Amino acid sequence: MTGFQEIADRVWVARYPWLDVNVSIVAGDAGLLVLDTQASADLAREVVADLRRVSGQPVLFAVNSHEHWDHTFGNGVLQAEGAELICHETTAETLPEHAAAVRAAAAQEDDERYAAVAATEVVVPEHTFSSAVSLDLGDRYVELVHPGRGHTAGDLIVHVPDAGLVVAGDLVEESGPPQFDDAYPLEWPDALASILALGPAAVVPGHGAMCDPEFVRGQHAELAALSWLIRDGHADGVPADEVVRKAPYEFETATVAVARGYAELDGTS
Repeated sequence: MTGFQEIADRVWVARYPWLDVNVSIVAGDAGLLVLDTQASADLAREVVADLRRVSGQPVLFAVNSHEHWDHTFGNGVLQAEGAELICHETTAETLPEHAAAVRAAAAQEDDERYAAVAATEVVVPEHTFSSAVSLDLGDRYVELVHPGRGHTAGDLIVHVPDAGLVVAGDLVEESGPPQFDDAYPLEWPDALASILALGPAAVVPGHGAMCDPEFVRGQHAELAALSWLIRDGHADGVPADEVVRKAPYEFETATVAVARGYAELDGTS
């Protein structure tokens, strides 16, 4: 996919090759909402250029689906376009430390793209919410919903009811396995159940191709199975590495997931 492609009535998605990350636009007659802002200021400027090829409307809101750098580092560029920056309250708390760590690590990489990451000044949204908020785009409303902790503590989704669409951020992963580094694997299945309860006809993941509900149900089943493996293993005093061998993911992914799940149960995460 090159540039923004319309996937529903006045909803566009651009799938960018580096990190296979998606940026979404929802339009109403008053203006635009942009979900996620890319991994650097340079890349965010590309987003704005691509956006202007499909709409000249004002950017009213730029929303971060969660704290991670590939979804937040372009915030300043969208703010300069006039957007009000919005995220979950936990994301606003954790983004500064996360951004500092990522910028420091990126400065050590021998890659122009990472140099742009390291040079980006990250802007933290001032508009936050705890559970849900409705945004007025003129002739349509969209809902920002925190379905619970999953990929991170501050995940949110964008529900576009009149389009039968949910933009799910990294709560749904199409182009790779779920990523558990900052995750809550025991709670993640409930977050996906909340998405499915909205009855979407389609779901846009944080990375990869648009999904149907059946794909999300499959990811929910895998995560639920993992959750119960972790709970049962922890309750029975089973070493984490034994649980890893039974998990429905490759070794590296499963190792992180089980460690995070055991930490949840130990009360250390």
